[in-house]
Amino acid sequence: MIMVSSCLAGLEVRYNGTHCLHDKLKQLVDNKQAITVCPELMGGLPTPREPAEIVEGDGYDVLNGAAFIKDRSGVDVTAAYMEGAMRTLELAQQLEATLVVLKENSPSCGSSMIYNGKFIGEKIAGNGITAALLKKHGFSVISEDDFVQMLQEL
Repeated sequence: MIMVSSCLAGLEVRYNGTHCLHDKLKQLVDNKQAITVCPELMGGLPTPREPAEIVEGDGYDVLNGAAFIKDRSGVDVTAAYMEGAMRTLELAQQLEATLVVLKENSPSCGSSMIYNGKFIGEKIAGNGITAALLKKHGFSVISEDDFVQMLQEL
C-alpha cells in the first residue's frame, strides 16, 4: 500500500485551507492503490492553522529533543506535530506501506527540504518530523517531485 499526503490528493488540509493536487497521486487514491494521510490533522491541528516551521534543526533534531516546531505566532506546536508523526507511523506499520509520498517543504512531510524556521521563505536541506520518523523506522519516503522522477524512469 502507498501512503500519500492528503493535500497531494486534492484534499484542502494545508495550513491555509488549500491543497496541492497532484493528478497521478489522486488517481492512485481514486483507484484504491493508495491511502491519504495528513499528520497535522492526525495530531489534532485544525484547518486552517498558523503556518509552522522547525526551529534549530530538522525533524530528526525534533525527535531527539534538540529542535522544536513553532507556528508563526510563536506558539510551540511540537507536541501536536509529534502526535501526528506517531499516528502516521502506526498507520504505515498497520498497512505495511511500501512507499510514502509526502509534501515537500512541510515541517511534517518534507523529505529533503524544509523551511529554515525563521518564517522568511527560505528553505534548507532537511526532513520534516513525520518523514524523519518514518525513515528512522525503515519506510521509503519520497516527495511528490521524487515520485514524478520515479514515474519517468519506469
